[in-house]
Amino acid sequence: MSINPKNMQYRLFPTQERGYADHGWLKTCYSFSFAHWYHPQKIHFGMLRVLNDDSIAAHSGFDFHSHNDMEIVTIMLEGTLTHQDSMGNKEVIKQNEVQVMSAGTGILHSEKNESDEWTKLFQIWIFPDKKGYKPRYGQRKFVYAKNQFELLVSPDGRENSLWVHQNAFVSRGVFDGQQKFSYTLYDENNGVYLMLISGSMLVGDTRLKNRDAIGLWECDKMDMMIDSKADILIIEVPMN
Repeated sequence: MSINPKNMQYRLFPTQERGYADHGWLKTCYSFSFAHWYHPQKIHFGMLRVLNDDSIAAHSGFDFHSHNDMEIVTIMLEGTLTHQDSMGNKEVIKQNEVQVMSAGTGILHSEKNESDEWTKLFQIWIFPDKKGYKPRYGQRKFVYAKNQFELLVSPDGRENSLWVHQNAFVSRGVFDGQQKFSYTLYDENNGVYLMLISGSMLVGDTRLKNRDAIGLWECDKMDMMIDSKADILIIEVPMN
């Protein structure tokens, strides 16, 4: 890794250590404590509070429920999801689309899979930089060019990304195998949480496979060796 080895800190998040729940209509893995799954060492990673790996059965989903003071990001992996909220939005989110929702002072919303197939997605919760924002909604489709990271979410909408009320950056990239690549942090004071969605790779000398993750902080760049075709998610957040 191109980092200061004296200061760099890291933590592994193996996929087999994630929480799991099977509600029939919803099968989900929790990277951090959520609902009835609690792990005292896995509450959050800096300002990253939730990373849920959800599979939602056909013609089912989440009924109207409330949130407040949280930046919520949904990354669609497969299928479709129908969103409806108390701001009057009703949208269908499709594969390769991303949704952001600032819950702020309070919002009601529902998320339903109205199709005949399973829907798969990541839901990410990030603490905002302060409480009491006006609720807002955003959505767009991303076209992932091979062998580079696409910036999905930022604090200011740069590079045609969606934006949230936090100095956070969410990126995703699809890479061919047998190549080296580096990720440079947008803010070296942030930490970075990398999840390998699929494939095989090394981060420094640490091997990751499907759904494994690693969190690093006190570094400005991380080097990767991608062994086989890889789909990579990076969530860069303030650590305090």
